Formats: sequence, C-alpha cells, structure tokens
Amino acid sequence: MSKILIFCTLFFLACAARAESVKELAEHGNAQAQAKLASFYLLGREGFEKDEHKAAEWMEKAANQGLLDAQVVMAAMYDRGMGVNSDRDKATDWYEKAAKQGHATSLAILGRNDAAKGSVQFNYQAMRLSASRSIPGEYAKKFLTTK
Repeated sequence: MSKILIFCTLFFLACAARAESVKELAEHGNAQAQAKLASFYLLGREGFEKDEHKAAEWMEKAANQGLLDAQVVMAAMYDRGMGVNSDRDKATDWYEKAAKQGHATSLAILGRNDAAKGSVQFNYQAMRLSASRSIPGEYAKKFLTTK
C-alpha cells in the first residue's frame, strides 16, 4: 500500500512539474507549449481548471504564430462560440489560414476539396457544424500527446 502511495505522489509531482514547464515555455512564446497549455485549460487537465476563455487566449497565441492545428482549433472555437464570441467570419479566416497550409479538413469545410469540384452532393454546412463540435477536444488531446 505504501509503495502505491509513494508512486502516486511521485507521479503527481512529475505531472505538476511538467505542467509548470509547459506554462513557462508558453509564457516565453513557444507556440507548441501555448497550444498544450490551451489544451490543459480546454480539457481541465494537469491541475488546470477547465476554462474555455483561457484556452482560447492561449490557442490564439499559438495560431497567430502559424501553428496549423491551433489555427484549425481557433476556427472551430469561433464557429462554436467556445471561449470566444461566435463569429463565422473569424472562423472562416482561420480555416482559410489552415487551408493555405494544405489542411485537408479546412479545405473540405471551405468547399475546396475534390467533392466540391465534382458532381458529388455534399452538405458542407453540416460538416462545418460537426467539425466545430469535434475538433477542439480531439486536437487538444493530440497536443497533449506531442512533445
């Protein structure tokens, strides 16, 4: 029992140190760390309270530095009004930035994929709505698993 308690304590301390390290890197302008910190806030992980506003602030800092996945998350957050005021134009601007980097989902959401050029009927509005619901959480988990 005491070995488990010691292990849990050491694990908790390691996680806290990792979170502080990420926060420090984010504050010094590291885009990947900013996205990771935003993910901590978005998901309520590593001792950070869930806070969509703080998540949006940090994610936007990473997105403004050109971090592709952060741009996609910001687009979805603006589409959904998650941590920011809902703004379809700002969402579209972020999808445009990601599409310029070749992001396939952004291209599809903007109707610029092969299905849009062909005769296939596709509901882009429904895709955009679905993306705005799933992207923030999925990408946040992705940020937490990358170094």
